[in-house]
Amino acid sequence: MRGYEYVVVGAGTAGCVLAARLSESGVRVLLLEAGGGRALEAMAIPPAWPSLMGSSADWADQTVAQQASGRPVAWPRGRGLGGSSSINAMNFVRGHRAGYDAWADGGAKGWGFDDLLPAFKRSEHTEGRDPALRGVGGPLTPGPAVQGHPISAAGLEAAGEAGYAMARDISGGLEEGFGWCDLSIVNGRRQSAADAYLTPALDRPNLGVVTDALVERLLLDDDGCRGVQYRVGDETFVADCSGEVVLAAGTIGTPQLLMLSGIGPADHLRNVGIEVVADLPGVGANLHDHPMCGLVYRSAQPMPPGANNHGEVQGLLSTGIGAHGPDVQLMFVDVPLHADAVPGPDLGQGYTIAVSLVAPYSRGSVRLASIDPGARPVIDPAYYTDERDLDIVVAGLRIAREIGAAPALSPWRGSEALPGPDVRETDELRRYVRTNLRSYSHYAGTCAIGTDERSVVDIGLFVHGIRNLRVADASAMPSPISANTNATVYAIAERAAELIRS
Repeated sequence: MRGYEYVVVGAGTAGCVLAARLSESGVRVLLLEAGGGRALEAMAIPPAWPSLMGSSADWADQTVAQQASGRPVAWPRGRGLGGSSSINAMNFVRGHRAGYDAWADGGAKGWGFDDLLPAFKRSEHTEGRDPALRGVGGPLTPGPAVQGHPISAAGLEAAGEAGYAMARDISGGLEEGFGWCDLSIVNGRRQSAADAYLTPALDRPNLGVVTDALVERLLLDDDGCRGVQYRVGDETFVADCSGEVVLAAGTIGTPQLLMLSGIGPADHLRNVGIEVVADLPGVGANLHDHPMCGLVYRSAQPMPPGANNHGEVQGLLSTGIGAHGPDVQLMFVDVPLHADAVPGPDLGQGYTIAVSLVAPYSRGSVRLASIDPGARPVIDPAYYTDERDLDIVVAGLRIAREIGAAPALSPWRGSEALPGPDVRETDELRRYVRTNLRSYSHYAGTCAIGTDERSVVDIGLFVHGIRNLRVADASAMPSPISANTNATVYAIAERAAELIRS
């Protein structure tokens, strides 16, 4: 496979955007994806997304046993065209601007909210929104639930009764409060990055797409990165390029490939038997995620089946503990949601007021298990290793309980099943938070943008010290954003495409 200007590794959210945008100008682009090329039937059906966990479209990773709970945590991530946008819960939400501005303040100049806003707008087509904030004419058509679930409507009303602000556009990035969030659902079907960006570009003769292609290493020499080596089945191929290699393999796959190629923390690379090309200690470090907990209620009446994604209303709030704006997200979920290991009574039908820590202080890591490119990496998000994170979630649970007791939810409220009405002391709630530990699957940060010794890419997304090699996915986020990450990954990829083309 020769004669390409650009090789993009990974056909998830970012990779689909990059392949489509770069190939628009006529340059030859090769997109490589480790997963398969066929969409699963359940991908298109919004409420069926939980059935995709553990399927062929999911890498189905697990963390190491966590200090907080003593158990590993399931870490789903997308595998195949569209990546996680093809299996996620379809919330299309920007974080509050304070989180992005913290990137710029921390050294990622040019990556604040106002800098990213044109890329956010370029990705979307919205109607009836503030044109200064929201986009028109983009490939994605997000919007609030067309047929909202009654538990979402009751939860929103309850939040108002409890005195919390109502947001006009909770997905826009400027407000705190509660509101109907945008969903990646169009005419009752999921809209993934593959649907919106890649499929319309597949007939371009200058765009090549290879699926079931596991990239084993980057091809590096004194001039930088000149291509990749990848495997399809038992055959090995080399893809050269005259321009750049762009890594869009995600928060796990991108640092894994860098380390397999000798770019990463020198001591770790030597320990697993890899020759060091560039000692970059930030590769695989700074891992952060949004852990999730919540209150689970038995329903006082039959719970109608959800037509959308099971979580249509969100609240973004500040507990006063986090350093950069809102630090908890609440969501009304039309199913009883809790960690599998949580012992408890038979819940029957129920609903959840989920509480997510969206400004965690804890940081973890991704490391290689071996030099085998097919071996699963060692993932340790180090949940709740910073005690402040527990304080934030406990504060969020108290807010959720206040809203859960409001009059609007009384027709649905049977009893509090988890953690139970008697669990009220701070120490008891902390134990519950550690036990009921789930991932919100918002992994980020392992190849952070910045200028210090812990960063991996510069403000142009080039890997420090390696020419012709960029990173453009969630791994580049230097610190957490206060929202589901998918909309931000679209924006990072849109901005990366502009940087590359310019």
